[in-house]
Order: sequence, then C-alpha cells, then structure tokens
Amino acid sequence: MTTVTYRERRGQIATYFDQTAVEAWKRLTSDSPVGRIRATVRAGRDEMRQTLLDWLPEDLRGERLLDAGCGTGALAIEAARRGAQVVAVDLSPTLIDLARERSQGHHAPGSIEFLVGDFLDARFGRFDRVVAMDSLIHYASNDVVSALSGLAERTDRSIHFTFAPKTFALTVMHATGRFFPRRNRAPAIEPIGERAVRNMLTADAGLEHWQMAKTTRIANGFYTSQAAELVRQCNA
Repeated sequence: MTTVTYRERRGQIATYFDQTAVEAWKRLTSDSPVGRIRATVRAGRDEMRQTLLDWLPEDLRGERLLDAGCGTGALAIEAARRGAQVVAVDLSPTLIDLARERSQGHHAPGSIEFLVGDFLDARFGRFDRVVAMDSLIHYASNDVVSALSGLAERTDRSIHFTFAPKTFALTVMHATGRFFPRRNRAPAIEPIGERAVRNMLTADAGLEHWQMAKTTRIANGFYTSQAAELVRQCNA
C-alpha cells in the first residue's frame, strides 16, 4: 500500500477545494437548495460547527484564535462576533475570496484576517485557541498527531479539532469512493479509532502538557465526524 505524505495530501486537498469542487462547496455552504445527500452533510457540518463554538467562551475579547482550514469562514465570523482576533487560514485562494465576501459587515467587535496558506506555518504566530473543523480528516493518523503537536507549540489555552472516527459506515463509504472516476474523487478521508487517537496523543512528547477534555460524535446521514478538545494543563 502506498503511503501518501503530508505534502502530497495537502496538494490534493488544495486542488480539490480550489478547482474540482469549488462550485459544489459554494452551494453546500450557502442557503441554496441541495440534494438529499448534501443536505445531510450540510446539517451535520452546521451541528459540528455549533458544537465547537459551544466549547469556546461566549466572550473571546482579547483572545487570538486560529481558524485552521477556515473554508468559507462561517466559524471565523461567529468567533469574531464574540470579540476574538481571528486569523482564518485555508489552502484554497478561491474559498478565502468567498469567505472575505461573506464576512463583510460581520466582524465587530472582533476582527478577521483571511489568509491563504498552510495553517501549520509558524509565521502565523501564537494563539490563545485553535479550531480545526474537518481540516485534518484527510491526513494519516501520524500526520494528524504531528499537526496537533506543532499547533500546541504555538497555542496557550485550547485546541478544538475533529477527526473521522473509524466506524463501519465510514469504512464502507471510504471503500465505495474508490470506484468513482479519479477526477470526481475527493481526497480520501482517513478514519481513526478514538482509542488510537487518545493513545497517540498521550505518547507524543509535544503534547505531554495537554489533556483531552471533551469529545463527541456528530452523525447525520452522510456526515460523520468526531470533535475533541485539547486543553493545556495549568502547571505547564
């Protein structure tokens, strides 16, 4: 079995969201009518976004937040409404342009800076909190943990992320997707068992001062994703 490197998968994701699926993504993240399958994905994503927002403080004034893989900016807009100084990063220039357009007039009392790039880039600076909603689900488990470890080096309070849980339904959908023509395929989702996630996080030296505080699974039709919260320990 060929192992896809982080850099290779990052390139596939950038191409998919910036070219192959950009029109479908615009529709999915808007109020436009969609088919039954995409409607379940939209509803699942909305529920996941609200879950992650519920885990954040209502008052984010004075805090710097990284929206890692911001897409069209819905979560970034809400965090800015709570007063956060948001740095919203995505690989897709097209999605960043759309996010800027949709965010007009919605920043106060916080702010949003939309940037194209890899959210692991240390040049984006330090943050109080990081949110990575469905932006790590396409990477192998070792790359997910490496990414979280890298983010932890630049984060002072909490990291909220999602991963694709290893379920029978997701395994079947993942296998079925291989039969679609290559030009129509999204980058593969990499399911990971919750126990495996916990064990890998505990074993990583870069995360020794972090603890998983919350986790919950959202499953709605063709959308399944699991949220987790990492919190820096007070004595770290």
